[in-house]
Amino acid sequence: MPDCSSAEPAFDHGLRRQAIVKSILTDIFHGRLHAGQRLVTESLANRFHVSHTPIREALIELCGIGVVELLPNRGAVVRAVTASDIHDVCEVRRILECEATAGAAHSVDLATVQRIDTDIRALSCSPVNARAVSRAQELDTVLHDTIREACGNRFLAAELKRLRTLFHAFRDVTWELELLQRDFHRIGVEATEHLAITAALLARDRKRAKQAMASHIRSGITYWTLVTAYLTQLPHEHSTAVASAT
Repeated sequence: MPDCSSAEPAFDHGLRRQAIVKSILTDIFHGRLHAGQRLVTESLANRFHVSHTPIREALIELCGIGVVELLPNRGAVVRAVTASDIHDVCEVRRILECEATAGAAHSVDLATVQRIDTDIRALSCSPVNARAVSRAQELDTVLHDTIREACGNRFLAAELKRLRTLFHAFRDVTWELELLQRDFHRIGVEATEHLAITAALLARDRKRAKQAMASHIRSGITYWTLVTAYLTQLPHEHSTAVASAT
């Protein structure tokens, strides 16, 4: 994750807005940006080495997912993000992801799911280290994106895609803390949850797929809420260390 204390590299045109959004989200979750703090377009443009346009787009997206307010005469201001907020967002995710998984059970490409299943099994047998964490994040993204794209409801898919960066920021911040503590147990837990989902999808079992996804999201709610509560208690120096652990 980028450290806001240092200059950021220029982003590819097609990805820079999402990269900016994710970087600002990470700063908020780590407490490097505080509730009530203004996000000045000029300063952000200098930090990310981009024009004002992608900054404004990123701030509008951050407002849309509820972590920034756009106020008259004040511009963009950071909102307080509490453990309760994270719980609520994850509950929304549970509802959306479960419906998407149920829809995908009927139409998802089975060969794609089988490849994901095989890759997850290989990961679960691999040494647990920082590279395994990176691979776990990658496979998590692939599985959830595959389900979203196969859900058969374009409005549901669009909403999941809109919240994707927020979900990934939650996930990645918690993994950073795990790396700092050299605690890799979540890899095995998440692999087991993901394999329950892939097994149900391969069986085209709508009910079981939905239940497996619900269990996976509930597990994430508990885990992310605990980790976020822990992060808010860290001194600023420790929080910064978490962000630079990778």
